[in-house]
Amino acid sequence: MKKPKLIDPRKLYKTGKFKDQEQDTPALQDEMIPEPDCGEESYVGSEKLLDRNALITGGDSGIGRAVVIAYAREGANVAIQFFPGEEQDANEVKELIEKEGRKALLIPMDLREENAAIEIVEKTVEEFGQLDILVLNAAQQIAIESLEELSIKQVEDSFKVNVISMFETTKAAEKYLEAGSTIVITSSVQSYNPSPTLLDYAATKAATKNFTLGIAKYFAPKGIRVNGVAPGPIWTPLQLDDGQPEGKIPEFGQNALLERAGQPAELAHVHVYLASNESSYVTSQIYGITGGEAID
Repeated sequence: MKKPKLIDPRKLYKTGKFKDQEQDTPALQDEMIPEPDCGEESYVGSEKLLDRNALITGGDSGIGRAVVIAYAREGANVAIQFFPGEEQDANEVKELIEKEGRKALLIPMDLREENAAIEIVEKTVEEFGQLDILVLNAAQQIAIESLEELSIKQVEDSFKVNVISMFETTKAAEKYLEAGSTIVITSSVQSYNPSPTLLDYAATKAATKNFTLGIAKYFAPKGIRVNGVAPGPIWTPLQLDDGQPEGKIPEFGQNALLERAGQPAELAHVHVYLASNESSYVTSQIYGITGGEAID
């Protein structure tokens, strides 16, 4: 009898310290050392989302990029909202989508701007004719050393991008979502165990968790499922764009139970599951992909 091929999860991706590094806004995936694994080489689809039409915010890099790649390889057309200045990453993802024979739409948009969240929905429907998967993933995360350092402008911007745009996008999408459509929302382990250096970000993610559970109850009678994903320390450009306190990047993720940071590709299968018919009896749930940290 052949032995199964087992892989130690502690050693599946990079272990040990990261190079101390940072980037100016906006941070780009191509310039990270090492570059995150978003499933570019590893994800294999099986038509679980054939002919579906998805809008993914923050889809140019990191977790969003992994979801975009997976959805395209599962047969979906994908629209990507990204922050202006991240065109390099976005164009790379567009090529990956089109390589799968699917339609791609790039929407550079600052979600802090008035009506931006509404416009990305309208552009998606105009291009694809339909919207049936909405992934609310875009976020601002800026670490602070002290409360004195935390400006109210930063708090306002964090809530605008992470919370208010989520409400706006969902409201705009409602009239297009038919029974069988799905919404997947990115929360965070920070909504359960907030860090003192991420006060505004953690507060927005707590709001995101609450919104996910509440809007799931609203949409259930319409046959639309809503679920969330709560990542732990995932190696993404967000971390290098002031997302971690100074000097903390080398140790990023090392304190997880699995002794390493996670990679965006490790979230892709859960996002596919939640968007597909395989999760037909799943709604109002939040899945933790945290390297071991509890989310209850």
